[in-house]
Amino acid sequence: MVVMSSEEFAPPKYAQIVQAIRQKIADGTYPPGSLLPSETQLVREFRVSRPTVVRALQVLQLRGVIEREHGKGSFVKATPPGSPEENTRPGRAVLDRVEADENGSVVDAGPFAADAVVAKLLDVPKGSPVVRRRVLFRDVERPTDLVTLWCSAHQADDTQLGEAAPLTSGIRQHLQTRKGLKLQHVVERLSARHPSADEAKLLELRKTAPVLGVLASVFNGGGRPVMVVDLVMPGDLHELEDSYSL
Repeated sequence: MVVMSSEEFAPPKYAQIVQAIRQKIADGTYPPGSLLPSETQLVREFRVSRPTVVRALQVLQLRGVIEREHGKGSFVKATPPGSPEENTRPGRAVLDRVEADENGSVVDAGPFAADAVVAKLLDVPKGSPVVRRRVLFRDVERPTDLVTLWCSAHQADDTQLGEAAPLTSGIRQHLQTRKGLKLQHVVERLSARHPSADEAKLLELRKTAPVLGVLASVFNGGGRPVMVVDLVMPGDLHELEDSYSL
């Protein structure tokens, strides 16, 4: 019989950092709105590499626990009194990610004809002109997730969504700054599946590898769909967790 050590059952280093930071948020060490230690400080504290710290912060951001601001650092999100804890809203977190800060590379961006699925979600006729933007995020070891965004061509006018350069602000902030558009509501559909051939190639996965998929429809204050976001994450790097009142 082979005896396994406890270390072989331990979660990955980045997941241990995620757990430690969330515990410090829960016990008040890092209160809502506070600035987390810098990446350099976290590297020293946990005795890990910078990519490991970056991956942990990415997971925390994807779960909606923290916000990362270009040139400022990572802040604990404030939860409004009396509202359910929004500690994991992947669609919302994607809208606040800063591509330039998180090693995001634009795979493609530009005009696209809406297929049947995208057209239905955007409430436009099939074949309507839309803008598609695909961004691959990675650390030094491997790709961590793939984000694809579709929005109508007129919504993308006067924005950088159709350009190949990584955005220096989150999509939500970018649209509000450029268009005065406020995104108000997200409907998410979660799935566990195998990647498409294209996703497997970009994420450097086997075709039979499990991935987590989040398909999010984003609406404005009037209840009209503004964009569709598809987030694909390797199953061995991510887990989704939620917390809610009974």
